[in-house]
Amino acid sequence: MAVARALPEWNLTDLYAGPKAPELEVDLKEAEACATAFQSTYQGRLTGLDGVGLAAAIAEYENLLETVYRVASFGQLLHATHTTDAEVGRFYQTLQERVNAITAETLFFMLELNALDDDVLAAQLDDPAAARYAPWIRDSRVMRPHQLDEAQEKLLHEKDVAGRSAWVRLFDETLAHLKFDLDGEEKPLTDTLNQLSDSDGDKRRAAGKALAEGLRGSERLFATITNTLAKDKEVEDRWRNFDNPAHPRHLANRVETEVVEALVDAVRESYAHLAHRYYGLKAKWMGVDKLDWWDRNAPLPEDCERRFTWDEARTTVLDAYHAFDPGMADTARRFFDYGWIDAPPREGKNSGAFAHPTVPSAHPYVLLNFHGKSRDVMTLAHELGHGVHQVLAAPQGLLLSQTPLTLAETASVFGEMLTFRSMLDAETDPARRRVLLAGKVEDMLNTVVRQIAFHEYETRVHVERRDGELAPERLGEIWMETQRASLGPAFNFDDDYRVLWAYIPHFIHVPFYVYAYAFGDCLVNALYAVLKDGHPGFQAKYLDMLAQGGAKRHKDLLAPFGLDASDPDFWRKGLGVISGFIDELEAAL
Repeated sequence: MAVARALPEWNLTDLYAGPKAPELEVDLKEAEACATAFQSTYQGRLTGLDGVGLAAAIAEYENLLETVYRVASFGQLLHATHTTDAEVGRFYQTLQERVNAITAETLFFMLELNALDDDVLAAQLDDPAAARYAPWIRDSRVMRPHQLDEAQEKLLHEKDVAGRSAWVRLFDETLAHLKFDLDGEEKPLTDTLNQLSDSDGDKRRAAGKALAEGLRGSERLFATITNTLAKDKEVEDRWRNFDNPAHPRHLANRVETEVVEALVDAVRESYAHLAHRYYGLKAKWMGVDKLDWWDRNAPLPEDCERRFTWDEARTTVLDAYHAFDPGMADTARRFFDYGWIDAPPREGKNSGAFAHPTVPSAHPYVLLNFHGKSRDVMTLAHELGHGVHQVLAAPQGLLLSQTPLTLAETASVFGEMLTFRSMLDAETDPARRRVLLAGKVEDMLNTVVRQIAFHEYETRVHVERRDGELAPERLGEIWMETQRASLGPAFNFDDDYRVLWAYIPHFIHVPFYVYAYAFGDCLVNALYAVLKDGHPGFQAKYLDMLAQGGAKRHKDLLAPFGLDASDPDFWRKGLGVISGFIDELEAAL
């Protein structure tokens, strides 16, 4: 407990001093008034603006969103650490409703901007002031073929707080309230998941059984949430003329469908050569014919399960970042120095980890659940990669700093790779090096193979949901089929494993998010190979890539490194790095 008390908790006062801070109400009132004035000034008038006028309108819109997103970010971050607090829940919901009402008044702006005639817009963008926003306008207008009329769009927007967002909140709060019986003690999800990587096999088994039992008690509720959100998405996709449930996410990620399909196909084809092969090796190391599913993240027998203090984790990550670029380390250090990280696991806190960009006029915040394991150090490196990216992109302004998930996960996974390589290079003991290398392979399999299996599961659920509601048993069947295919014959999967689909938050929060992890990991492998080959000016080019935020697409961002994600062989090369690590482990067996 002493270690947990020493872990940092974030300080949200850079946003607001608290839910009752006078500044929060002032900002909401000001945003409400500005939204009304903005609508009165610009609705129905965009076609008649010149370039200077359009630039002024966009800048006013951006400033309004800056205020609104600051308020919304405060609510989201407060709720993330107090999901079981009813008063915080009421505050968060009320805040969402007020923000939704404000942004409903400005909804016309994006609709009319997307509807502008190409020739009219081209003339407006001839002005340098308007041309600054050209990338944001370009990316917004990809939704033109799928845009509804203003009344329909406004209805969907206003109903969100009582529809999709409400179901997401129900999922989060249900998961946060669940308790899992570990040796007679009731524990939250984060402690239960942490025990799945304990060195004691009996404890891992107990955690697996407790996890399944705890989820099974709410399985029908989780199935209802899943079915409702999938049906909600199917209805909206149908109205917007999307025939592929993942297509809206591809547009949001600014990545072509064929690029994602090439990635998915390449990973799926590699299941046997990567995951099946590695977990077969792990079974031998563990002295069994097959691994039980709760042993997937078990430490190897020779792993001394080193524990890191917070200071050691901080030093490990910052030193790795500094070796790559001192300025990158300086940016990351600010998260520690100024209270931008919330690290201790505790009751009512989200069980995962994330980096929230908030708004450019403030700074990002990082949430972790730090238990002192090597994986927690990697998670810290991962989320700080996000955080550094968000800080570097902030000067672009709110609209242009927003980064697609694929590039965002590239920045985070690159932070992990820097930290891993630093730890591996510093390790001289052969046994410890094998442990580090095996840990990295498992992290990569979790990031690539597991996430593509999640993508396959999610795709099948959304496709089948078109024909009717899926029973919890059917959700479990799809889960088992996609998991068996990806993880392979080295595992024993019992009926307890069937319910583990229920706690994966990405399925609920951001449909079809998960392939971005595999995209980022394979891309990082390619980037790191370019770095090791001595590519001139790599560090400056990489940091410039992050600083672009959403101003450029992946093809333009990767061109300076001689990389092209549209080439199917690109993904196979990235997967080849994982295969090479497994080759090295096989040779040491």
